[in-house]
Amino acid sequence: MRQKELEKWLKIVIIAVALCGLVVCAVAIPWIGHVLIAPDPQISDMYIPWLVLFIISAIPCYVILYLGWRVAVNIGKDRSFSLENARHIKLASKIILFDALYFFVVNVCMWRIYVNHPGVILALVFIVFACVVVSVVAAVLSHLVVKAADLQEQSDLTI
Repeated sequence: MRQKELEKWLKIVIIAVALCGLVVCAVAIPWIGHVLIAPDPQISDMYIPWLVLFIISAIPCYVILYLGWRVAVNIGKDRSFSLENARHIKLASKIILFDALYFFVVNVCMWRIYVNHPGVILALVFIVFACVVVSVVAAVLSHLVVKAADLQEQSDLTI
C-alpha cells in the first residue's frame, strides 16, 4: 500500500471513529441514561454526574484522534518513522493512561458517595486494564518509531 493511500484510509478510519464517538456521546449515552432512570425516579439525580463523566472522558479520546490524524498526515508525506510521529504516539499513550486513571478515580468517588454500583466498578477494572494495555503498546510503538527514525537518519547520512 502506498503512503498516500494509507494516509487516506487512516483518515477515513479516524473520521469514522470520531463520528461513532459523537453518536455515542450525543445520542446513545443520554438515551441509555433516560432508559435507566425511567423505572426508578429516585436515581434521576445520578443522570447528570454520569453524563458529565462520560463527556469529560470523551475529550481525551478526540485529542488522541487528532494526534492520529497528524500521524496519518506524516505517513502521507513519507515520514512514517519520524521523531514527530514518535512524540504524537507517546503523547497519545500518556493521554490514554490519564483518561483511564480519571475514569477509575471518578468512578470510585461516585461509588463512595453512593452514585455508582459495585458491579460497575468491577466492569471498570477490565476497562481500565484494557486502557493500560493500549497505553503500554502505544509507548512501546513510540519507542520503536524513535529507533526506526534514528536508523533512517543514519541510513540517509551514509549515502
